[in-house]
Amino acid sequence: MAVPWRPALLVSRGRPSATSVTLMFSVPGWPGHQAGQHVDVRLTAEDGYQAVRSYSLAAPADGERVEIGIRPTPGGEVSPYLSDDLPDGASVEVRGPLGGWFVWRPEQEGPVLLAAGGSGIAPLMAMVRARRAAGSPAPFRLVYSVREPEELWYRDELSGPAAAAGGLTTRIVYTRRSEPGDERRPGRVAASDLEDALFGPSAGPTCYVCGPTAFVEHTANLLVAAGHPPEHVRTERFG
Repeated sequence: MAVPWRPALLVSRGRPSATSVTLMFSVPGWPGHQAGQHVDVRLTAEDGYQAVRSYSLAAPADGERVEIGIRPTPGGEVSPYLSDDLPDGASVEVRGPLGGWFVWRPEQEGPVLLAAGGSGIAPLMAMVRARRAAGSPAPFRLVYSVREPEELWYRDELSGPAAAAGGLTTRIVYTRRSEPGDERRPGRVAASDLEDALFGPSAGPTCYVCGPTAFVEHTANLLVAAGHPPEHVRTERFG
């Protein structure tokens, strides 16, 4: 059965970093979703021209509320408009939820290793939040790669006391410029960044990797080379 398009009313904006935005929509009749799924967003111009883009859901199901994360693409047709120009109270259309492989469910057992590149944090953040909301005891570890500190999404939520108290451990990897005092030199994710005794291949974690294609391929290859079975490595890429 085809997934229908539904009207979505913009109710609020958030700024998870200096270079990104989250949009919260109210979607009447929304059927709910799993952490890790995404939606299509459709814009229609006055002359009838339509543009469709896919965006990850950045929060677990919450009634008719749907949250997406966006990093505007300079010169882009859709993302700058959604990020900066779509008025509060305006409507777009959304279709979803979409995707059934790249998901985490609270009833899953075992550790979870998350690896995000840039805005690829959005669906992984939905998993982190879903785990917290469900009170799941599953150990979570996040390796998050960004170019520089200003591009780090959800800083307080990922590295503050709430994260530690909730059983989430986070490793931030800067590729171009790091925080003052960071002992790790800037550079792409390395095998040593992914190593952790509690999340190694012998522990059998489910690994979720999301981000630009080059990041996903590189990180997934590192995980498989370290001994993680390919069927335990789930990927979602864009760009």
